[in-house]
Amino acid sequence: MSAPAFVYLASQSPRRRQLLDQLGVAHQLLLPGPEEDAEALEAVLAGEQPERYCERVTGAKLDAALQRLDRRGLPEAPVLCADTTVAVDDLILGKPEDEADAARMLRLLSGREHRVITAVSVAGAGRRVASLSVSRVHFAALDEGCIVRYVASREPFGKAGAYAIQSQLAAWIARIDGSYSGIMGLPLFETARALEQFGFEF
Repeated sequence: MSAPAFVYLASQSPRRRQLLDQLGVAHQLLLPGPEEDAEALEAVLAGEQPERYCERVTGAKLDAALQRLDRRGLPEAPVLCADTTVAVDDLILGKPEDEADAARMLRLLSGREHRVITAVSVAGAGRRVASLSVSRVHFAALDEGCIVRYVASREPFGKAGAYAIQSQLAAWIARIDGSYSGIMGLPLFETARALEQFGFEF
């Protein structure tokens, strides 16, 4: 199987673009149009476990991206989707709505362990591959001054769990068990294994 020239990335995350660049994978963005309600795909179902939620949302985003590709009449290439969920026990922490919500999430994460779950799904040419990366992150106790400064930096916004591991808040991460790139938003090991099934070589 010859390697495709590129992969479509159905994500607005600059971190996922950076991580694909790190793998040496050429990519083009395949983003929702104004007629799509992308946020609706992220609604949590009653009683849904975080890992299942992350897998389901990623699959739904991939389905929407494949329809988008067909609707726009673009050249064929594999489509990659990913979604990251932060969970404290069974509580899913999405993207903060405002400063108070960001501070609430950071207080929940303070001084304890949480899970960062990233699902990856790739489809094309009649093939579909999905995988899940689960990492554990332990924060030291965050004092109120730290939380206030971090929220004021605007870094928490647009990020599940109200933080980015590659930000200044890393000074408070005591340890991680899992995939650093997965915590960033695209686990490179799982992504590379999935893309190998579409002809990419690493």
